[in-house]
Amino acid sequence: MMASAPCCGPDTVASAEGVWLLYADGASRGNPGPAAIGAVIFDDQGRERHRISQVIGRATNNQAEYRAAIAAVEAAVALGARHVELRMDSELVVRQMDSRYKVRNPGLKPLAARLKDLRWQLASLRAVSIPRQQNALADELANQALDRASLAGGSF
Repeated sequence: MMASAPCCGPDTVASAEGVWLLYADGASRGNPGPAAIGAVIFDDQGRERHRISQVIGRATNNQAEYRAAIAAVEAAVALGARHVELRMDSELVVRQMDSRYKVRNPGLKPLAARLKDLRWQLASLRAVSIPRQQNALADELANQALDRASLAGGSF
């Protein structure tokens, strides 16, 4: 098991009883361009359970944000979470998840549909928009994946 994340002190990892906290972020260098996702998952006791740091190929920033959210929720489901709070600094994804914004972009529609489908595998899923500085670890994980791929001469 991993130690608590540096970005996520007691005030940012605290959750309601039984609620797992997911921090997710997508990064794209260019829009579209080489893209990656990062996420960190904390169980309902505040213990870090999983990290994601993965290149996803070429994508827009919004596509990367959605892919990060999907990967985080899929991992939480696989780990046995039932109640999830997804924390992101992407206001677009959060507002589209709670239907305050419509998903109009054809490239985002299948990603939004996948995230909606994942809701049915959980007892509850709440998306929350947080300031970028509270999502620093997920951002760092996404950028580390891009840096590793760049150093390895990876193609996107």
